[in-house]
Amino acid sequence: MNSSYSLVDTDQDFRRSLMSPPPINLSFWQQSTSSPAMSKARRTKILLSYLPDWIITIVLAAVFFALDKVPGYRRDFSLTDTSYAVHERIPNIALYFIAVVAPFVLQGLVNLITVRSWWDFHSATLGLILGLATTGAFTQFTKITVGRPRPDIVSRCIPKTGSVDPLWGLSNADICTQTSAAIMKDGWRSFFSGHSSLSFAGLGFLAFYMAGKFHLFDGRGHAAKTWVCLVPIAAASLVAYSRSMDYRHHWTDILTGCIVGLVFAYFSYRQYYPHLASPMSHRPYSPRIGRDDGIINELPLHSTHGNQEDQHHESMEGGYRDVELQDGTGPAKPTAMWPLET
Repeated sequence: MNSSYSLVDTDQDFRRSLMSPPPINLSFWQQSTSSPAMSKARRTKILLSYLPDWIITIVLAAVFFALDKVPGYRRDFSLTDTSYAVHERIPNIALYFIAVVAPFVLQGLVNLITVRSWWDFHSATLGLILGLATTGAFTQFTKITVGRPRPDIVSRCIPKTGSVDPLWGLSNADICTQTSAAIMKDGWRSFFSGHSSLSFAGLGFLAFYMAGKFHLFDGRGHAAKTWVCLVPIAAASLVAYSRSMDYRHHWTDILTGCIVGLVFAYFSYRQYYPHLASPMSHRPYSPRIGRDDGIINELPLHSTHGNQEDQHHESMEGGYRDVELQDGTGPAKPTAMWPLET
């Protein structure tokens, strides 16, 4: 009889716990003991192992600027399209600040708020520049190959007096009287939008970086974190919208640029960080150079670059640790205590 009453009481307690769940505590990146500083020799060795990545990134950036000098192909156009705008809402210098400088600075601030790791800063910087350089080179190559006229091509061309479209066809650059080679060259670079692709490459990478640091896809749902991570995407969208308002691009150019920039941003992000649903999404992959013998409180942050998530939860002493949401019944149990090299 006693055992049966015990079962009933247990069942009632369980039901009461469902009706009134305990409070949930949210805590991130509780700092424990600090990790020892990495030796200068090891840090140099690690950075040199990523020299090929930096070389490729610099080459792609050089290709981006070099292709800007190429005249490129020029499609025929119609003289009936009289779209015209003189001033750009977001000139090139503003674009570089929005797509390059702003993400770089904000990633550094997020690093200081969360993991405070030089290795994370290196991985984020390399990933950001790689995404921008790849996007820029691909964008310029496409522009000079496709040669699509911008919506304001007639105002750029300044056709000869009395010029009309052929009865069966379109006009070409031969009827233009524009003397500025730069204006003419830029007039046939509509597809696809470089402002859109570069803004989504830079700010898109920042959005992925923030989503990983804040564990946006931890399966618990946090509206505030979602909106914070969407702010860079919203800013990139405003840049893209301005290209249509200024008659610099067709809507298909803008949409394609947004997609290309976001794809390359995620591609470069995944080169150095795990997927966003990973319990270790806030930490970059471990260096290519293994730990020195006898060193315990150092990286790797991830035991492998694969999907063996169970290996990522092995505990170590020191450094920063991640604390999961708890049910309030006991002390928080960290999902990982991998230390960060400083």
